[in-house]
Amino acid sequence: MKKILIAVLVVLFCGNVYAADDLELKSQAAVLIEAESGRVLWEKNSENPMAMASTTKIMTAVYTIEHADLNDIAVVGKNAAAAPRVKLFLSEGEEVKLKDLLYALMLKSSNDAAVAIAEHICGSSEEFCEKMTEEARRIGAKDTVFKTPNGLDLEDHHSTASDMAVITKYALQNETFREIIKTPSYSFETSKRSYSVTNTDRLLSEYTRAIGVKTGYTGKAGHCFVWAAERDGMTLISVVLASGWGAAGKANKWTDTKKLLDYGFNNFEIKEVVKEGNEAGELLVLNGDEQSAKVVFERGLSLPLKEGEQTEIEVNCPETEAPVYKGDIVGFADIFVDGEKQESVNLVSAETVERHTFDYLFKKIIYRWLNMTY
Repeated sequence: MKKILIAVLVVLFCGNVYAADDLELKSQAAVLIEAESGRVLWEKNSENPMAMASTTKIMTAVYTIEHADLNDIAVVGKNAAAAPRVKLFLSEGEEVKLKDLLYALMLKSSNDAAVAIAEHICGSSEEFCEKMTEEARRIGAKDTVFKTPNGLDLEDHHSTASDMAVITKYALQNETFREIIKTPSYSFETSKRSYSVTNTDRLLSEYTRAIGVKTGYTGKAGHCFVWAAERDGMTLISVVLASGWGAAGKANKWTDTKKLLDYGFNNFEIKEVVKEGNEAGELLVLNGDEQSAKVVFERGLSLPLKEGEQTEIEVNCPETEAPVYKGDIVGFADIFVDGEKQESVNLVSAETVERHTFDYLFKKIIYRWLNMTY
């Protein structure tokens, strides 16, 4: 099959609080993506390697959830007890459930909780960070290296706005992670005393359909914020790094995040681009009992699109030798938005085409001679 282009002009009717060209942010790097497709809706220096402060704890949390028993009891070591503020002030030898440490990690941003988690799972923060770096690379991060489990400044501890969005996209697929980050407050007891932690994410109460994620600050990174919200079936993830220092930088991380989310929700809608099972064309079959077979899209695909954007579907389905069986993957379709490739969808045969053999022809002639349907 030759390449086929299917073009669709998408027209949406929605508000326009911020146009892309008018979206000015104070943050040195930022990105906005749609969580399901991963499509980048806006970016500024999103591939620049930068310190990311306590947004590191997103990876710390999801790695812990997926690789440890949250009912385990961690014994606080001297390294954890000596961690700098912000902290719970855990003491050496104190026994804490891993689940409780995760709430302290994500709500209060406790640095001692991060070290206690790392040492419990891997024996050392260094080994834990190596595992996190490997995991980040596995899920699609391109330029992220973890050197501390809590995000405190250390040489070569860095990520990018783009990578932090990818990591957060992955983390939000975990229901335990989502439950923790949206919790307003949490109380628990250890072997020595009781604790209560409160979520520092003020946008949880200020922004409609908030999901929340993580704030961060260090002297090197400045104020950072990774955040997510959902409206009308569309989840957006925003990342702002180095929004500034001091009170002004702290204020910028909130306002920059709101600008990004407002821009996304007011200018994009989720639209179905490909429907599962819809016919995509025909496959040329050589030496078969039929010359071709219908092909269909293996799965559907929806994308966030804004007014005036044009989608194109490029169907690639090379001719093939029989036999071809119903359900076989026989090609792929590339989906473009305004000329930029977004994703590929497999094409599968909707029919079976048997091989054209001498035995087959002989049987076919006999059955026809007997006036029977073959």
